[in-house]
Amino acid sequence: MDIKLLSGALGAEISGVNLKDTSLKNFEIINNLLLEHKVIFFRRQNITPEEQLTLASRFGPIEQHAYVKGLDEYPEIVRIIKKPDEKNQWGENWHSDVSYNVKPTKAVILKSIKIPPVGGDTMFANMELAWETLDESIKEKIKNKKAIHSSLGAKFFIEDYKAMKSNGNYDEYSNEHPIVRTHPETRKKILFVNWTYTKKIIGMDKKESDEILNEIFKHQARLDFTCRFQWTENAVAIWDNRSVQHYAIADFFPGRGLGHERIMDRIAVQGDKPN
Repeated sequence: MDIKLLSGALGAEISGVNLKDTSLKNFEIINNLLLEHKVIFFRRQNITPEEQLTLASRFGPIEQHAYVKGLDEYPEIVRIIKKPDEKNQWGENWHSDVSYNVKPTKAVILKSIKIPPVGGDTMFANMELAWETLDESIKEKIKNKKAIHSSLGAKFFIEDYKAMKSNGNYDEYSNEHPIVRTHPETRKKILFVNWTYTKKIIGMDKKESDEILNEIFKHQARLDFTCRFQWTENAVAIWDNRSVQHYAIADFFPGRGLGHERIMDRIAVQGDKPN
């Protein structure tokens, strides 16, 4: 096994591990790598949808997305598609997946199916580092506080991502989570708010809440907390959604003369209630 670090903050590209092998011994190796590096990448992994599902189920129960229809033959798999004539790409903001759920996603296993010749990278940011380096005055203000995370419904989804399929659900989901959560396995503290879904700090007026959240969001996006992965076909990323945020870069759209298709298969693992 060879481990190549992608940055000083997080992320490692792993070679010499076969994701088709879902034995307990191999899974323990993969999970330990994930806990250490927070997001791990594997190239040349020609795994089938069944093998991807088997691997994901090792981490826990598979999560059904609130708004996106899965594949007909594999409803647990969300196929993320950006067509050549589309500008927008799903996930093109900093976020932690479905943080509006009562139990936000634990981990995501994402496999590349079709990749543009240039562009379409994904960035990840370490939210343990974000907490450790947060200004002490802000830490004091958010101590023991919770924030509201909201999905805002699915209308934006239908309008902006034409190639994706809705499951017909338009309900809005909103839940309160601690601003600083504790990782259930490593016991590390994590700054658990994000630009896309976190709307308000409970117990503060809107003005003060907006000011503090904007400072936090700016802090979370610092480049020294990040790594960047350049996709190739049949690559797999596994990330710990509890301790990282990610951003799918939509830099290959028609207006730039880079209208290309990008297709990814996503499986999410159900997490626990943050505390």
